[in-house]
Amino acid sequence: MTSRSNPESQGAPFLLKIRQICLDFPETEERLNHGMPAFAVKNRSAFVFVQESKQRKRASIWFKALREVQEELIEQDPDRFFAPPYLGPAGWVGLRLNIDLDWSEVSQAMEEAWRLVAPKRAIKELDDTTL
Repeated sequence: MTSRSNPESQGAPFLLKIRQICLDFPETEERLNHGMPAFAVKNRSAFVFVQESKQRKRASIWFKALREVQEELIEQDPDRFFAPPYLGPAGWVGLRLNIDLDWSEVSQAMEEAWRLVAPKRAIKELDDTTL
């Protein structure tokens, strides 16, 4: 697993935790996407984007999800979850980070997003190490 980071975002505590969660998944790497950190399975699409709005002093993570999951999360808690611009129509979910976070819930969401893009061998590797 490799890690590249945006120096401006390196110190953000939430980013350090998200990096720790995402880079634990097999075959995952960190990339920059429009100057912001993104996590992807090697040679495949991203499953998590970290977004920071310096003007609004607000950060969020956008993660890949099934459309039904997106609808359920936003309906259950619209203060925390939202459909992000551009990727929302494809089922992606935004999670605001300026709230009290349940990191086990965040970790579970990141794993589910990872499983949507990971190859079967990587999923098997993760399953074999967590049994």
